[in-house]
Amino acid sequence: MRSVLIIALICQGSVAVIAQTPVALSVGGKLGFHTERAFGPGSMAIFALNAGYLQMTDDFTEWGQGAAGYSKRLGSSVASSGIRTVLAFGLDSTLRQDPRYFRSDSTGFWPRTGHALRGTILTRTDSGGETLSTWRLGSAYGAAFISNQWYPDRFNTVRRGFVNGSTRMGFDLAKNVISEFWPDIKRMILRRKP
Repeated sequence: MRSVLIIALICQGSVAVIAQTPVALSVGGKLGFHTERAFGPGSMAIFALNAGYLQMTDDFTEWGQGAAGYSKRLGSSVASSGIRTVLAFGLDSTLRQDPRYFRSDSTGFWPRTGHALRGTILTRTDSGGETLSTWRLGSAYGAAFISNQWYPDRFNTVRRGFVNGSTRMGFDLAKNVISEFWPDIKRMILRRKP
């Protein structure tokens, strides 16, 4: 069950970033991008599954079981995603950074995987340049530390904030790798023999 949740978290939102043009997004386009990624049907399904998993494993024991415990776990996931969305949108709009992932023109597994890693750390600017992905780093770590505030005290630590922020960055890398290779995998799967 845990591997299914991990795969689902990795895939969450990745399909929405596959087919894109390098034309800069408007502020409204950036808001729509982040909102869909955070609160689209796929994301909400992931939140529900994750809350169920946390309920089953009794993570955050202090929150209890039953409907009240599940609601706290679900609400925590949705709120954390909302915080990350607000931070990401605020940072990329203010700093004129493009939140989308753009596939590589290279061939070969390692060059394209390297491009996905680079696309996690660096981002395009609205003017077509490249810069440190401040929106991604700031929103990942910012949301992790802010979300810690409503966790039980034993989880509200600086260490936990860094671990959660780094985990979010890892999921972003995994999403970029999937976005890089998914069109090729899909083409191989759907290829019909004459």
